[in-house]
Amino acid sequence: MKSIASLFALPLAACATATPPDPSVMDVSIIPWMATEQRIKNIRERDDAGPQLNAVIVYDDDAVAKSRAATGPLGGRTVLVKDNIETREWPTTAGSLALADNRTGRDAPLIANLRRAGGVVLGKANLSEWANIRDRNSTSGWSAIGGLTRNPHAIDRNACGSSSGSAVAVVANFAWAAIGTETNGSITCPASVNGVVGFKPSVGLVSRTHVVPISSTQDTPGPMAASVEDAALLLTAIAGEDPLDEVTLTAPDRPVSYTEGLANASLDGVRIGVMRSQVGDRADLVEVFDTALADLERAGAELVEIEFEPNGEMYGDSFTVLMFELREEIGKYLRSLPGEAMPRSLADLIAFNKTNADVEMRWFGQDLFELAEETTDREAYEAARENAVRIAGRETIDSLLNRYDVEFLTVPTRGPAWTSDLVNGDNFNGSIGFGAPAAIAGYPHLTVPMGHIEGLPVGLSFIGAKWADHDVLKAGAAYERVRTAVLSRPNFKQWEPQPIAKD
Repeated sequence: MKSIASLFALPLAACATATPPDPSVMDVSIIPWMATEQRIKNIRERDDAGPQLNAVIVYDDDAVAKSRAATGPLGGRTVLVKDNIETREWPTTAGSLALADNRTGRDAPLIANLRRAGGVVLGKANLSEWANIRDRNSTSGWSAIGGLTRNPHAIDRNACGSSSGSAVAVVANFAWAAIGTETNGSITCPASVNGVVGFKPSVGLVSRTHVVPISSTQDTPGPMAASVEDAALLLTAIAGEDPLDEVTLTAPDRPVSYTEGLANASLDGVRIGVMRSQVGDRADLVEVFDTALADLERAGAELVEIEFEPNGEMYGDSFTVLMFELREEIGKYLRSLPGEAMPRSLADLIAFNKTNADVEMRWFGQDLFELAEETTDREAYEAARENAVRIAGRETIDSLLNRYDVEFLTVPTRGPAWTSDLVNGDNFNGSIGFGAPAAIAGYPHLTVPMGHIEGLPVGLSFIGAKWADHDVLKAGAAYERVRTAVLSRPNFKQWEPQPIAKD
């Protein structure tokens, strides 16, 4: 395993110039322990060395033996876990030096479920520090613990966040699948720009106990994988009721397996709403999206064009919710940690960052932490929460599904990855995508690769009603089978313009 001490010396911005080996394409039917051997080799060659993707914080050298011995539905398949989810073997750091010694010795319930299903926890994945809630000018994929995560399709491009390492681990073949978490875009964005499947479940499908929190209203773990079927298989393993997370007790009619019906799911006669106002103005993205829409139509889907601008009140109110819940929820989590020297409040984290500003705040500050510490008006919070959830859910997604008589909404998830810039921070194109309402309301959101722009992946979103997770996965699997676009492959080099196709 990588030692925690060695992690702090990882270079933040330097890129190796040596050309790494081509990615190993593993047959899905291969013996899991043999795949594990190859994947550990991949980590050593591409994460520890070579392009230094910085996707993996720590991994288990004994994973091959554990994979060989495992039974159950997952049969020893390896999973990398975002490092804000507790596993008994390693510290859970959320990417921050403040939690470098956070060894709780406990598994989050979702991890216990994973192990019971025969999954092998291969290690911890890098992330945007504190799941990207520390400062407005942050660079996604950077943490003080793990450095800057790099996009395998172009290592000078951003991997998005906050589940950056989880997405990169899948496309770089470091693990069979990975677990991320999302508050607003933290699964779907990195999945889209790295060219993998990412699924943000309905809030309540997967337990949040022993997961470093931001928001009890919006937080959820979810699977990231190479295919919709693999994502559904992993979701089946990690989902379940948890008495310590009461919202999980409200999920109705959980299927035995979320893979059920995926293989023969059909789009014939399925009405899908096309969120045309949220496509953005990039002609190249529109072209890729229109190809995906044509694939859906050939599969029998009935596409319904929707021009819609959501009520912007929900964004401001959701922000109030995040600030209030961050202070409260992180405090509860920190006070649950064993050990005498651990931080116990958001105020402690703010003080730690100031004391260690040369490392923690070299690239960006902590204005969101400081704002959250001052957001204490419970009455205003409760009003904002009610308003945000109502607008995002009943008045936006539910209203659109009912008004246009459609089962799902579809839209490009994000644009292509931008150049990573630790000095200036992220360069999001906020005009693309419709993920925020699903995040704010706690509804399911699936992204599936739909093509690329100049070698940079872009994903297609499927958004459905609350608890329609299984149906959303079926729609994504059906699209995956009829997709005609050629997907890009990671080359582990810096981005270069693609050759112009000749007629």
